Amino acid sequence: MASQDISVILPRVLIVSRRSVRKNKFVDFVGEYHLDLIVGYGAVPVIVPRVNGVHMLLDSFEPIHGVLLCEGEDIDPSLYEAETSGLSPEELEEIRRLHVSDTAIDKEKDSIELRLAKLCLERNIPYLGICRGSQVLNVACGGTLYLDVEKEVSKKCPENQRVVHIDYDNYDGHRHVVKVGKDTPLHHWFKDSLEEEKMEIWVNSYHHQGVKRLAQRFVPMAFAPDGLIEGFYDPDAYNPEEGKFIMGLQFHPERMRRPDSDEFDYPGCPSAYQEFVKAVIAYQKKLNSSASIPKPLNLDKEMENQRKTIIRSFSLAKNLYITGNGMHPSKESELKAGAEFLESNTALSLQQENRLKQMGATVRNGGSYFERLKLNEGREKLARNVIGKMSVEQLSDLMSFYFMMGQICSDVMEKKLHGIVNNDSAS
Repeated sequence: MASQDISVILPRVLIVSRRSVRKNKFVDFVGEYHLDLIVGYGAVPVIVPRVNGVHMLLDSFEPIHGVLLCEGEDIDPSLYEAETSGLSPEELEEIRRLHVSDTAIDKEKDSIELRLAKLCLERNIPYLGICRGSQVLNVACGGTLYLDVEKEVSKKCPENQRVVHIDYDNYDGHRHVVKVGKDTPLHHWFKDSLEEEKMEIWVNSYHHQGVKRLAQRFVPMAFAPDGLIEGFYDPDAYNPEEGKFIMGLQFHPERMRRPDSDEFDYPGCPSAYQEFVKAVIAYQKKLNSSASIPKPLNLDKEMENQRKTIIRSFSLAKNLYITGNGMHPSKESELKAGAEFLESNTALSLQQENRLKQMGATVRNGGSYFERLKLNEGREKLARNVIGKMSVEQLSDLMSFYFMMGQICSDVMEKKLHGIVNNDSAS
């Protein structure tokens, strides 16, 4: 067991950190309650640091068996094409003054989290969004947000329906009531704490924004008295036993604890994490069972020598055409090994053969290769100009698409090559 890759044994949940300033330096952190619950239910949290450029390196965090996104700054309104809020410049300035830490937009965090959310939606990877994480999920699916709940929602409600969604004077102890929808996951988790007629629980609240237009694929699970959606899920992507879990909660069940105690307000509070991790474990098992990983080939001594000869041939050819220098006649026979391999070996696809030829493995004149390099440089420059005009969301979609296509090509090519090797071995 010890020799196995750890990723095969333990399911991995990616969690993006939040950036703050301490002693004039940036510090990345994730709340310990999130980590405690993920570990406690049998998964491993993998922290994705909020560092410039990380959104380009998310492939390095594979395999991904689940994603938990939690608190953070407001999402850049341009990413969800914010509808006209009707707020005056004075009101917007007041919002920025009251919620300084939230209104400082973090575009790098937006890029990282939107890419992860869309990756989960494309691959059906379990996703749990808490607070900002629920807003990211809604935006990733085409929904919108209120720029400020108090000014756009609560103040327009009758007095008896108004809700305070953030209270800096009683930050952790503040609660407000929500009505839970019947036959939803929340209903199931909190059923022992709900009265049949009222269907209400008291939740914590640390936000000044919230869901305005819920994306079409989602179903609400809870509402505040002012009408704000406090939880939603995708019923077509919810079955923890089968590895399905796509959900957003505006409140923080992991922090709904009694004063000076780790005891939860309700027995159902940790259920979101428990069911999420259950889905993560099931998703990992499903992923591992469907993965066809070919065993490495054991080559005998003669085949190993042939392999080294071919590698040597390709290396000589590449150096010859990159440097432009001539070659001693005594080494020409070594150069022929690569050409003979390409001519006789049917295991290579046309694309692979062309690529090796471009590298100079069999081409005696490197002129055409360098012409192609120049052509590619021109294409790259044109592509950079076009891509440079794209929005962050468009770039995220484009990268997700090419990552998916790359994965498909890699899987298909691996299966084909493995099948050819097996057939050759059988004959």
